Amino acid sequence: MIELIVGLGNPGREHEGDRHNAGADFVSELARRHNSPLKEEGKFFGLTGKVRIAGSEVRLLIPTTYMNRSGQAVGALSQFFKISPENILVAHDELDIAPGDIRLKKGGGHGGHNGLRDIISALGNNKNFIRLRIGIGHPGNAKLVSNYVLKSAPADEQRLIEDSLDKALSVMDDTIDGKLEKAMKDLHTKT
Repeated sequence: MIELIVGLGNPGREHEGDRHNAGADFVSELARRHNSPLKEEGKFFGLTGKVRIAGSEVRLLIPTTYMNRSGQAVGALSQFFKISPENILVAHDELDIAPGDIRLKKGGGHGGHNGLRDIISALGNNKNFIRLRIGIGHPGNAKLVSNYVLKSAPADEQRLIEDSLDKALSVMDDTIDGKLEKAMKDLHTKT
């Protein structure tokens, strides 16, 4: 049962639309569709809100720290509300997945993602949270990654990413309800 959904990104107007903000974009859209405005919450280092999905109250969080300090927000909120890592879903950009593809995954390492690395550390090295991996594609060269994730995707790729977010939103009821296998099957099946 998911109690907290976190969307990763970097704060500030200059980062709006960046590929790296795909997770934050997902949580923003989830909040918008549930008519639940996100509010700045200093003690949780982020924007927070609550929605009701599949009959359960779910907290939303977009850290307002930079990506590599995402664990500060996740740790503060999860400790305050006593939410175990197994009940947290983290939505984040994923270089190793093409734009338009999206994957749910339980547990695993950080795969070089600094936001995930910091969250794992903040959760006491517990890696058992759920990840919503939003494909943004790879620039083809490791030296280009930093610049690539901090830029907007071209319009055709951005449409694919937005379509994948819609698809992820369509499986949130099952995901929240603990029917992860069903949600994964529905999300990972090509239509």
